[in-house]
Amino acid sequence: MAQAPSAPWSPFPLTELVVLLSLALIVAGVLTDGGRRGALLACGFALVSLAGLELAVREHFAGYRSHSTLLAAACAIVLDVPLFLWTALPQVALLVIGAVVMLVVLTRLRQAFRTRSGGLGFRA
Repeated sequence: MAQAPSAPWSPFPLTELVVLLSLALIVAGVLTDGGRRGALLACGFALVSLAGLELAVREHFAGYRSHSTLLAAACAIVLDVPLFLWTALPQVALLVIGAVVMLVVLTRLRQAFRTRSGGLGFRA
């Protein structure tokens, strides 16, 4: 089996340190009472999500593992959240927009993975 792609900042363990920091923030948020609890939890979950997405992007575009669905869903969420917060669009419209974006991005990501993996549709 092929070797997992290394990060551009390798051998410095940046992704692992971000995950460790996010876990510390989540634990601090769980153990804290008061107004900072929500901020600690939100920052912890946001950081761990970004670390996971970074790894998924790196593996996907190296042709190591396909993360097409995860990355397409992340793109739909990145588009839908600001639309939800800053417009008065109905939720059905947001759902349709998110589904269309996810479908288009999913198709492109699957093509990109096939190109980089030597024709494989997925690799587990």
